[in-house]
Amino acid sequence: MFPNLFSPIKINTLEIKNRINYPALALVYSYDRKLNDRYINFFRERARGGAGIVTVGPVGIDFIGSGHGLLAIDSDEYIDSFSVLTKTIKDEGARAWIQLYHAGAYALPIMIGNKKAIAPSAVFNSYTRETPREITIDEIKKVQGAFVRAAERAKEAGFDGVEIIGSAGYLITQFLSPLRNKRTDEYGGSLENRTRFPRQIIEMMRKSLGPDYPITIRMAGNDFVSGSNTDMETPLFARIYEKAGINAINVTGGWHESRVPQLSMELPRGAFTYLSQNIKNAVSVPVMASNRINDPFTAEQVVVDGLADIINLGRVLIADPYWPQKAMEGRVSEIRPCISCNQGCMDEIFNGRPVFCLANCEAGFEQSRKIKRSALPKKIMVIGAGPGGLEAAVRASEAGHNVSVYEKSGCIGGQLWIAGTPPYKNELWELIRYYEAMLDKNNIEVHLNTEADIDLIKKEKPDFIIAAEGAEPAEPPIEGIDDPLVYNAWDVLANDPKLGEKIAVIGGGAVGLETAHFLAMKGTISPETLYFLLKYNAEPVERLHDLITKGNKEITVFEMTMKAGTGVGKSSKWILMANIDMHNIKIVYKAKVTSLKNALVQYEQAGKEHSIQFNNVVTAIGSRPVRKIADALEGLAIPYKIIGDSAIIGQINNAIHDGYLAVMEIK
Repeated sequence: MFPNLFSPIKINTLEIKNRINYPALALVYSYDRKLNDRYINFFRERARGGAGIVTVGPVGIDFIGSGHGLLAIDSDEYIDSFSVLTKTIKDEGARAWIQLYHAGAYALPIMIGNKKAIAPSAVFNSYTRETPREITIDEIKKVQGAFVRAAERAKEAGFDGVEIIGSAGYLITQFLSPLRNKRTDEYGGSLENRTRFPRQIIEMMRKSLGPDYPITIRMAGNDFVSGSNTDMETPLFARIYEKAGINAINVTGGWHESRVPQLSMELPRGAFTYLSQNIKNAVSVPVMASNRINDPFTAEQVVVDGLADIINLGRVLIADPYWPQKAMEGRVSEIRPCISCNQGCMDEIFNGRPVFCLANCEAGFEQSRKIKRSALPKKIMVIGAGPGGLEAAVRASEAGHNVSVYEKSGCIGGQLWIAGTPPYKNELWELIRYYEAMLDKNNIEVHLNTEADIDLIKKEKPDFIIAAEGAEPAEPPIEGIDDPLVYNAWDVLANDPKLGEKIAVIGGGAVGLETAHFLAMKGTISPETLYFLLKYNAEPVERLHDLITKGNKEITVFEMTMKAGTGVGKSSKWILMANIDMHNIKIVYKAKVTSLKNALVQYEQAGKEHSIQFNNVVTAIGSRPVRKIADALEGLAIPYKIIGDSAIIGQINNAIHDGYLAVMEIK
């Protein structure tokens, strides 16, 4: 399957076995800038899974440009450890690449010894909330030299190629941008001057490394920042890179400070391939495509259609390092999906914490977590077919146990169905698709519409019980909570009842805001309708924007605190809040709701009582554990484990990881 995706390609004179690249992604597995076993094991698994290229990085070329928390190669002392890593990657059949990194103005002072970051010009940076100092000509030469010396070390350490980072708003991008580069010397002003810094690095690197050694660059296809470079200018940069000696160009989206989503579920699959195509049209070297190319069908089509030559699978290979192997063997249904939730990867990176994965419990724990075949298989009863129960069932079966799942509803998935209903959250349903495939592959018995009780447990006589009963909506003692005009958010997302025009949502956490967004989309036009109207110039652009943002509901959210969006990850919260604003959803802060009777919301705010009449009210005030079986298990002489929301209310990743770890405890 996928003959184009799995065909070889050359970068310079080096042959790559297929068109799949694991790109550089910060992992934060050390804070001393050095490799350790956790890195080695992580990259070994990505290489073993079948990727053509495995890129290590970002790797700092000096301290001021990377600081603590990232790997570094700014000294010869790092060569030996990187030699071990490159051998590990190559022994598994992949080509080893390294991304050389300098953040420029994006370097956080706390990470670089509380020094000021350096940049082309002393322009305030909205990403770090700091103003860097302007780099001098002498420092420019030193940084360029540091890039070259880092590349020389990388080659000595056995890397098959080096990538220069010139994307995401980092130093090279800052030199290119008229928004960040206000210099009046030979490194500022005209396009020729602004491109001088990266061009000289490439030329120096090419001279040092020789004509046959692969040098690539990662670049922004469009900065997506007002006043900076667009996809009209970026092909010019690409041509300059190619002429200077670049052998392949890795195209991604915009800067970290862009207000255009780059990685979230809201970005359609393969949406930024128009950027890679734009660069491919301008150069003759191979071009890589990035951002939300999650499945092999999309990846194959990108190559077939000539939009790119190589596909970046970053978070995708964190979720399932064996994606390439499974795709090549036609086992697509067995691919563990990356759902673009960002919870274990980007959210952790932006908080300076080690990367893990919501769906892949072994990512980052390759050495310490492994499901092993049991020498004494047991009869396992899993109660509840939500994400935690499903993970436990599949892993227990892989360990050789005899597993049966009991689910009180008519389908598997649990709260995943509700969580995947709000706008742009449908990727969550991919987890259900995956678990369905794995249940089938492992011939796991699933008993739907079956509520487990003590009598059933005594009848089945399991050797081990995993209780994953999940949660239910909390019902606080508010007058009118049981009024027929009042619904809870789970009902609304699961059943989509007909509601009136004016709706109150009580609770401004993740569920409340996502439910408000779901309701605000009522009456807006579909993407297909938008495409049709735009294609035929049926409506002006301003009118089209209104049609996709202004529906037929008026939504007001009531939140007790001064902060909405609790429970939403750092990398996604700004997107949700932007949608709240775009859809004119009003948030009333510091509002203590006292009554909902007859959909009249009465609340206290700043010591005063207020009331607003609505057609309907939707409550989203949290959830509580379901423990109908869990609380009764202690009286049985059967080993058991309570997981997920039944144990403690958490997020999807908590439930899935609980399920995995529960299986590791079975002796």
